[in-house]
Amino acid sequence: MIKLKKSLSLSPGVEKDFEGVVDILGEKVIHFEGDRGDILKYSDVPVTFEQDLINRRTELIECLSNVDEEIGERFLMEEDITNTDIEKAIKRTVTAQTFSPIIVGSALKNKGVQPLLDCVNKYLPNPSEVDNYAISIHDEERIRMETARTHTNPLVALAFKLEENQYGQLTFIRVYQGRLKRGHAVINTRTGEKVRVPRLVLMNSNDTQDVQEAYAGDIVAMIGVECASGDTFVTADLPKEKHVSMESIYVPEPVISLRIRNVHTKDNEKFANAINRFQREDPTFKCQFNAERREMIILGMGELHLDVYAERIRREYGCEVETGEPTVNYRETMEPGSAVDFEVTYKRQSGGRGQYAHIEGTITPLEDSTTPYEFVNSTKGGAIPTTLIKSVEKGMVEAMQEGALTGNRITGIKFELKDGKTHPVDSSDFTFSKAGYYAIKEHFVKKAIALEPWMEIEVHIPDDFSGAVLNSISERRGTTSNLEVSDGQTVISASVPLKEMFGYTTKLRSMTRGLGEFTMEFKKYEALETADENDLISLYRDSDQYKKQQSSEFGV
Repeated sequence: MIKLKKSLSLSPGVEKDFEGVVDILGEKVIHFEGDRGDILKYSDVPVTFEQDLINRRTELIECLSNVDEEIGERFLMEEDITNTDIEKAIKRTVTAQTFSPIIVGSALKNKGVQPLLDCVNKYLPNPSEVDNYAISIHDEERIRMETARTHTNPLVALAFKLEENQYGQLTFIRVYQGRLKRGHAVINTRTGEKVRVPRLVLMNSNDTQDVQEAYAGDIVAMIGVECASGDTFVTADLPKEKHVSMESIYVPEPVISLRIRNVHTKDNEKFANAINRFQREDPTFKCQFNAERREMIILGMGELHLDVYAERIRREYGCEVETGEPTVNYRETMEPGSAVDFEVTYKRQSGGRGQYAHIEGTITPLEDSTTPYEFVNSTKGGAIPTTLIKSVEKGMVEAMQEGALTGNRITGIKFELKDGKTHPVDSSDFTFSKAGYYAIKEHFVKKAIALEPWMEIEVHIPDDFSGAVLNSISERRGTTSNLEVSDGQTVISASVPLKEMFGYTTKLRSMTRGLGEFTMEFKKYEALETADENDLISLYRDSDQYKKQQSSEFGV
C-alpha cells in the first residue's frame, strides 16, 4: 500500500529562530509561550509567508487528490475546495491508511503539542470507524469485533504494552469487544491460564485513576496480572472452541546479537529479572544461553536496540553489565533450484544391544528462504513407524539450529522423507534422530549457501550533505531506492547489509555536523557475496564447535 505524506503546518524559523508554527488550513501563526509552551497566542500570517501558504495549501490538495476520489474529482473539475472539504478528506484517507499528515513542532518547551493533539482528535478514527478482527484459535477463522459499548458481547482485550511499577506489572489493555470489569475472571488464550482482574486504572502520564470497568474502544491498565505483550484475554466462561487471539503485529526474527554478562554475582537475581521483563515487554528482544561458551546472548533488531536495553539494566536495576562486540545473525539455506538426495545409515555396535537407523529422501529449497522448514513424510507401507518419523524431524531440527556450512541457523528448506529401514531391536528414537541430524550435516551442506540480513534505512539530512551521505551508502554496498527533497531537507531511502551499518550513527553525525539521523528496520535476507561466505566458512571451521562435531562419529 502506498501512503502519501504532507505537512499541515510549517515553521517560519528553525533551531534558535523557531518561535511558532503556521497553520496551513487555519491561516494563522500559533505561538507557544510559557515555560512549558502551554500558553497559545495567535497572530496573522506575515506578508512574506502569504504566497508560501497558498502554495502549500495547493500542494496539500494535489496530494490528497491522488488518494481521495472525492477531492480528486473536484480538483480535476477545478471546483472550489473548502477547508472543511480538505479536513473530511484527511479523515477519510487517514482512516484508509493512505495518507499521513505531518505536524511541525519542537520537543524543546513542548512547542506544537496542542495542534498535534487537535489533529489526533480530528483526524484519527474512533473505534467504531475501524473494523478489527480476531483469529479463532479453533479453526483460524477471522472474526470481526463488535464495537458496541455493551457487556452483552464476549470480552476480547489485547495486552499491548507492559511496565513495572511499585505495585508490580502494569499491563496496558485495549478492549476490542465487550466489557472488562474489576474483580471478574478472564482467560489468557495464549497460556490458557485463568486470572482475576485485581485492579483497573486509567492512565494520565504517571497519574492513575481507578475505574471499575472498561468497554470496547477503551484503553486501561491492569495492575498485578502477569502476562506477555501481545496476549489476548477473553471472558472466563467462554467455551474453549470460541477462544480467539487478536491479530498480532509482524515480529521479525532478530538480526543482531550481543554477548552480555553482569559484573557482580550478587546482582544475578536483578539481572535475571531485567532480562525476563524486557522479553515480556518487547517481542523483538530475545535472550539465549550459549551452553558451550557459558555466555548469555541478547538478540534484537539493531545495535542501538541492544545498547538501550543494556543501559536500562544499569539504570533501572542498578546492575552493572558488560557487553561484547555485536555480531550479525546470518542464515543458511539451499541454492535456488537445487536438490540433494540423501541416504543415511546410522549404525553402531559395541557389544550388547546395537544402534541402527536407515533413511532416504530429498532436501530442496523453499521459495521463501525465511520460512523455517517443511517436513514431508512420503514413506509407504509403514517402512518407518510414526513415532520414529517424528524422531527424524527432531534430529533434523537440531542440526538446522546448529547450521552446517557456517554454523548459523538453517531456514527455507523442504525435507522429504521417502523411505527407510528399521531393526526390531536396535532401532530407537535416538538412532532415527541421529539419522535426521546427519542428513542435514552431511548432505544439505553440499548445496548450502549463506544469507545475510539487509536493512531498509531512511536517512534525514539537510540538503547540503546529500552528496556525501549518498556516497557513504554506496560505500556500504547499499542501493538507494528513493530520494525526496523538501524545505531544505533530504530524505534518502535505501537498502544496506546490516554488517555495513555498524558505527553508522557516529559516521552520519560526523558527516552532517550532528544534523543527520536515520531509522532502520529489517527488510530481507539475501545471499552473501562469495568472498564473505568463504570468510564465514573458514571462521566456522576453525571454531571449537566445528572441531567438536568433527571429532564425533558421523553416520554414513
